[in-house]
Amino acid sequence: MEGHVLLSTPQTEVRRVVPHRRRRESGWMARSELLRRRSQAPMELIDLTHELSAFAHRSGLREGWIGVQVLHTTAALALNENEPLLREDLLALLERLAPRGAGYEHDDLSRRRDLEEEERPNGHSHAKALMLRASETVHVVGGEPRLGRYQRLFLVELDGPRERDVSLMALGSR
Repeated sequence: MEGHVLLSTPQTEVRRVVPHRRRRESGWMARSELLRRRSQAPMELIDLTHELSAFAHRSGLREGWIGVQVLHTTAALALNENEPLLREDLLALLERLAPRGAGYEHDDLSRRRDLEEEERPNGHSHAKALMLRASETVHVVGGEPRLGRYQRLFLVELDGPRERDVSLMALGSR
């Protein structure tokens, strides 16, 4: 179906021919912001869904994607349900898979060079982050993030409490 674009909205599906050489570049946009949040606990799920939606509105994005990336190696992102018991289960699962004090070489600060002043034994946090994602991409349709009925975007704190930066990038059409 070269030369065709499938446009899908919640109510309709339409096919229209789009000449490849005549695309309007002026309708495409990119905008980024940095979101800074402070976690309150060593491990925590912080719901960023409201911030994601607000960024979509501020950006003016109508159709496209928002890329979300956490800028730390001991934090992650996840799309999941915001149900309190499930949140406890997820954090407990991560702790079972990479427990604190399990003898991580990274935690022997006497053997490491170029340490930051705030460095602490956190091998467990790096191990947990390896099992999760540092970025997520969310579709935007009609100016709204397209999430499933129960989906929420979480910043997953694995080495808190501390300040965390999350990069947001909107790409698409106005």
